[in-house]
This record gives sequence, structure tokens and C-alpha cells, in this order.
Amino acid sequence: MTLTAPPIDVAPRVVSLIASATEIVAALGCRDWLVGRSHECDFPPDVIALPACSAARIDVAADSREIDRQVKAALSEGGGVYQLHASLLESLSPTVVLTQHQCDVCAVSLHEVEQAVCTFGPGRPQVVSLEPNSLADVWEDFLRVGRALQVPERAAALVERCQQRLRDLSDACQDVQRRQGGAPPRVACLEWFEPLMAAGNWVPELVAAVGGIDVLGAAGRPSAWVTWKALAAADPDVIVLMPCGFDLERTLRERRWLAAHRSWSELTAVRNGRVAATDGNQYFNRPGPRLIESAEILAEILYPRQFDFGHRGQGWTRCDRES
Repeated sequence: MTLTAPPIDVAPRVVSLIASATEIVAALGCRDWLVGRSHECDFPPDVIALPACSAARIDVAADSREIDRQVKAALSEGGGVYQLHASLLESLSPTVVLTQHQCDVCAVSLHEVEQAVCTFGPGRPQVVSLEPNSLADVWEDFLRVGRALQVPERAAALVERCQQRLRDLSDACQDVQRRQGGAPPRVACLEWFEPLMAAGNWVPELVAAVGGIDVLGAAGRPSAWVTWKALAAADPDVIVLMPCGFDLERTLRERRWLAAHRSWSELTAVRNGRVAATDGNQYFNRPGPRLIESAEILAEILYPRQFDFGHRGQGWTRCDRES
């Protein structure tokens, strides 16, 4: 369902500094109120035409190991991973600025945004910071954005639609499991490859929603570094690759770090050809409305004969058995 901006005396001027918030604004039918974005905001596709108010301080085109090194160096030096174009932000005269304080490496820091806004003249914008650690937090963030944009009813309706879609999908997956019998699939979701990181926060909840058991991540807890020994001990039935910030093509390129490790080929999921690469950047890494599509992708991966939502080839693909 496509919504248009509601009638309002003075429409908010919104700058979103995080991709998921941009998607929330659009899902509320308020896309036309966006006047600025972050450098990572790219959905809906037409938001790319908006001025980008942030930029990366690291080389985002580097490989997994080098990005990890640069991120850790930037954080240790206190400079942060991203920079805010404060003068551009001020020139856009926003009334609402959407940002986050959930992750130090996800977007411009809340502190930097607040510092910049304090230097603006009269009519400083309202800064709305999101902190999604779980699905419940994601739904609350929808409501938080809705209140800031004066469309609380639309936000409540969006939450209900997303929750209902997830319930319907979960019921369908349970039906499949009842018919198939056997134990639920044990799943490992990898959010980084060199070094290894297991996806946390809302991802284990998505796995559970489609009838899987996440063997590495903890629901509502940050994504965490894991050892190869821990991955081998967990020995999942299915491995889902969803590196943060990587599209599907880049995920497929970067999996070389996994294939190069001596333990990789010994894992049950690898031997059985049950490793899937996804576009984590567009789906799993963004706590917005498309988390429902992320759950659909998981359903297609776990039950390929029963579900086809049209995501295969674009949102995910099966990896070759030997890689």
C-alpha cells in the first residue's frame, strides 16, 4: 500500500541520517517531507537525489579485514567512522533530524548531531534518536518517528501491518515444520567474515519467527565477535551470510575469507550445500519495514520447496557447495 503525505498546515522538513529511518518515513507516506539524507540512504531509490549530509571516514570499498582495521583505528582515535556535513545540514533548515544511538559504526553519532544542532540559529530542529536492539524496539521506533512527524495513527497502522505479516509467515512456517517433522533447523547468521561476527539484535528473532534456532546470536543483544572454534562447535545446519553494509554481489566476493579457513569445509552446512548469501545491506542490517522481507528471505532459505516470495537472485542466493 502506497501512502501520500497527509494534509498538514506546515509540513515538517526532515533529514534522515540513517537508512532505516528513511525507509520508515517513506513507509509512513511522508517521503516528500525528506529534504536530506545520509550517504547510505538509498531506498526508496528516488531519495538518492536528496543531498547527502554525511560521509564515511574510512575506505568502504576495502575488504573485510581492512575495513575492520580502519573502523577499530577510527574508534580508538576518537574520530568516529563517519563525518557530518554540519553546514549542509543547517542550510536545509530541517525541523526534524532522525539519527540513532544504537551502534557506533552504523551512522553519524548522536553526540555529533547534537553538537552540530546546538550551533544552529533560531528554530533548532528536533533530534529524534532511534535505538533498535530488538523487534519490539523497531516497532517502537516506528511509533517514535510517527509522533515526530505528527502521523501517529499511520505509524500504529504500519506496526500492525508488519506484525501481522510476520505472524502469518510464522504460522506458515510452523505448518511446514509440522508436515515435515524432525528437529527445527539450526542456523548461524554471520554479520562479518574477517574476523567472524554473529548477527544479534533482531536477527535471532527473525530466525525464530520462521521456525529456526539461532545457534550463535542472542536476541536483543548486540552482534558479537565469535571464534572459528565456536562456529565449529555449533556446527549449524544452515549458514546465512549477511555482512553489514555489503550487497549480494559483494557478499559473494568476500566469502573467500570463509572458504580459506581450514574449518569451513568441515561444517555440516557447507558439506550439505546449505550456505546462503544475502543482501544484508538492504535487508537484515536495516531495522525498518523491510525486516519482514528479511524474514521471507529466511523462509525461502530454510524451506526452498515451500516458499517463493520472489527474493531469490536479488535478496539472496545459494552458495556453491565447495565455497
